[in-house]
Amino acid sequence: TYKVAERWSWKVVVVANQYIQTPSSEFVRCVTVDKGDDVADDWIAERCEPGDVVITNDIPLAARCLEKQVRVLGQKGKEFHADSIGDALASRELAQSLREMGVMTGGPKPMEAKDRSRYLGKLDEILVALGREFKDQMTAGS
Repeated sequence: TYKVAERWSWKVVVVANQYIQTPSSEFVRCVTVDKGDDVADDWIAERCEPGDVVITNDIPLAARCLEKQVRVLGQKGKEFHADSIGDALASRELAQSLREMGVMTGGPKPMEAKDRSRYLGKLDEILVALGREFKDQMTAGS
């Protein structure tokens, strides 16, 4: 993510409730929020706006960001869309219920090389699209 941000001169804001080491770069900023459930998610959802890309695997956060016309990308390269987020939320609730009943255990599979490749390709694709959209908006405004 950091390398892609440098290549495209896009700013990256890492939001967490504890310090996370990030590269020293004019394009990367780390925001540490208070501890608590969904505090980081709330910070992101309140501040994101069209033209931003939110990277998250948190489906409720993805839904909140999509409502604000923000592009949302999962960490394994799957982009969330407004027309499919309802299914993702329902699947999440079902999985949570199955875990609580002890029927389903474990979490997602670990990240693999193909996931990283898919993620980087999709991130690049999104940034190209946003770059074109922004350029078109600037040209239309002239």
